[in-house]
Amino acid sequence: MKLTTKSEYSLLALIYIARHGKNFIKIEEICSEYDLPKKYLEYLFSVLKQSGYIKTRRGAGGGYKLAKPASKINLAQIIRLMDGALAATESVSKYFFSETPLQKEKRIIGVFKEIRDYIANKLENLSLAELV
Repeated sequence: MKLTTKSEYSLLALIYIARHGKNFIKIEEICSEYDLPKKYLEYLFSVLKQSGYIKTRRGAGGGYKLAKPASKINLAQIIRLMDGALAATESVSKYFFSETPLQKEKRIIGVFKEIRDYIANKLENLSLAELV
């Protein structure tokens, strides 16, 4: 697993929104806080909105806020949405399985499954609320 800017920026923005509770947050505020490109964050927010993690409101009091409680959004959900598999190789991935040459060696596959399970367990049990 390697995080791309999609996951990193999405996690930063969601943590910022969660930290500010029930208020709608302007995208410019998030971009300023973390020095993120606005157009790219707008694209990421469209993905997060379609997936039901954030909601928007237009107008003077508008912006973005979480669509569900921060305690119900875990890091694994966001990383899988933005970057795909949590596994180091697709041949051990639960949700994005694909055959790879490593499958020919059962012991190495076992090691990568253990790593996958550890990472998945950690990220699935860590919510945005715990990071705020």
